[in-house]
Amino acid sequence: MPYSATHLSLEPTRPSIDSLPGPVVLEFGTPWCGHCQGAQPLIRQLLSEQAQVQHLKVEDGPGRPLGRSYRVKLWPTLVFLKNGQELARVVRPTGLQSLQDALALIG
Repeated sequence: MPYSATHLSLEPTRPSIDSLPGPVVLEFGTPWCGHCQGAQPLIRQLLSEQAQVQHLKVEDGPGRPLGRSYRVKLWPTLVFLKNGQELARVVRPTGLQSLQDALALIG
C-alpha cells in the first residue's frame, strides 16, 4: 500500500496502530496546511515504490487523540513504525534524505 493522497475518513485508535504489523508511515497533518501540501511531492517520491510500507495519512488537530498520543506539535509529522514501535520521526521535511534515512530504519 504505497503513497496515499487522501486522509483517512476515520481516525484509527492508538491500540490499532500499535498492533499493525510490518513497516508503517503514519503521517499527521491537514488538507489545508501549506507545509503539508509542500511536502507531498517528497512523500509521494519516497513511498511510490514501497509497496510493502503502509502509509496512513491522519488528519490532526486540537483534541484529536491519536496525534496527542504521539505528541505531534507541527505538521506534517511523519512517524516511522515497525510492528507498532516508533523507530524514527521526521517533522516538516524539506529534503528527501531525512525521509530516506527514516524509511531505512523500518525497511
